[in-house]
Amino acid sequence: MKVLLINPNTNRATTAAMVEIARASDPHARIDGATVRTGAPLLVDETLLAQGATAVVDLVRATDFAGLDGGIVAAFGDPGLDAARAICRVPLVGIAEAAMAEAAAGGGRFVVVTTTPLLVGAIERRAAAYGHGAAFGGVRLTVGDIDALMADPAALEAALARACERAIAEDGADAIVIGGGPLAVAARALAPRFAVPIVEPIPAAMRCLRARLARID
Repeated sequence: MKVLLINPNTNRATTAAMVEIARASDPHARIDGATVRTGAPLLVDETLLAQGATAVVDLVRATDFAGLDGGIVAAFGDPGLDAARAICRVPLVGIAEAAMAEAAAGGGRFVVVTTTPLLVGAIERRAAAYGHGAAFGGVRLTVGDIDALMADPAALEAALARACERAIAEDGADAIVIGGGPLAVAARALAPRFAVPIVEPIPAAMRCLRARLARID
C-alpha cells in the first residue's frame, strides 16, 4: 500500500512526526508526507481550519497520484476531505473520520480529547455528519495555554492525560479519541496508560484506508 499523508497545516516537523507514526503502525506500507504550502502552522480555530481545507484541495489538485493507492488528510477537522475526494483518483481518509468510526465500533460512548476550544463546534459537526450522534459523548479539553502546551511535549502529554482521566470519570467514556494530527506523538504515549481504548487517529486512518482498499480489490 502506497499512501500520501497530507498535513493541512504548514509545520513540516509535524508532517514528519505523523509520517513516522503512520509507518510504525503499518510497516508494510510506503508512506510519504506532503505539507500544504499556505495556511497556518497550527489549526486552532474555524477560520484557520477553512484555510487548511482550501490548501488541502489545492495540494490534491496539484499532486500526481499515479502510483499511489490512497491518501490521508491528517488534521482532526478533516479539512477539505469532501472536496478533495471529488477530484482525487484514489481513496482519501480523514483522521477524524477513521478515529471516530473505530471508537464507536465497540458500541459504547466515546469522547474526543483535544487542545483546541475554538474547534469544538467543528468536531461536534463532524461527529454528527459521520453518524455518531448516539455514541459521541462530547469533547473534553486540556487545561492551559495551547501554544505553551504545544511547545512542551511533556506538558502536553500530562495535560492530555488529565483530560482523559476526566473524560472517563466525568463523561463516562468507554473509548477516547485524541483529537489532532499534531497530537499524534502524545497520543502514542498515552495509549498504554488507560483501561479504556485510546484511539490514535493516524493509525486508525491507516487501518481504515487499508480496509477500504481491500473492499475495492
